[in-house]
Amino acid sequence: MKKAVILLSGGLDSATTLYEAKSRGYRCHCLILDYGQRHRREIQAAKRIARAAGCSYQVVRLQFPWKGSALTDRRITVPAGRSLKQMGKGIPVTYVPARNTIFLSLALGCAEAIGAEAIFIGANAVDFSGYPDCRPAYYRAMQRVARLGTKAGVKGRGIRIVTPLIRKSKAKIIRMGMRLGVPYKLTWSCYLGGRLPCGRCDSCVLRRKGFQEARILLS
Repeated sequence: MKKAVILLSGGLDSATTLYEAKSRGYRCHCLILDYGQRHRREIQAAKRIARAAGCSYQVVRLQFPWKGSALTDRRITVPAGRSLKQMGKGIPVTYVPARNTIFLSLALGCAEAIGAEAIFIGANAVDFSGYPDCRPAYYRAMQRVARLGTKAGVKGRGIRIVTPLIRKSKAKIIRMGMRLGVPYKLTWSCYLGGRLPCGRCDSCVLRRKGFQEARILLS
């Protein structure tokens, strides 16, 4: 069976991506990145989702000593109550410097080591907060890096970087996930790590918008 490495954060998008990869016939190995984020709720969620999907997983622990993001530095306030129009302007303080580049590099190393043909990542360039490493052009560039910078790529067995959600709205992602049987109740999207989601950070706002537009009550 063909193999894939899935970057699994525990959120809505990455969970949908995992189930999409499974539906395409891949045996999935999930990478869960513990990089010193504000809370561990998303890591716990990712583990539960991987187990629910019947997939192996590995937690990779990193520490970004340079901080530079509201998600890794508690001294920086996570924006709350922003409108969709405000989210569309500029790059927010929740951007983690070069995070997806670092994550994809780790996934690429893992994929080459275990003989996986593909890396799946739940990047989205429609309903998102303006992160530069969520754009299609970025993934095209990273695909070139994967081809040029690995033994597999040089030998013509390049590892594909797959972004199945890149041009989908949150509502379309949720409808897709419902068809795939994604256990959305296990996912965690909130940037804060309280007992319940805050409902006001950008991620919570976009999640709520997606479920409302999909006309699905689960949130």
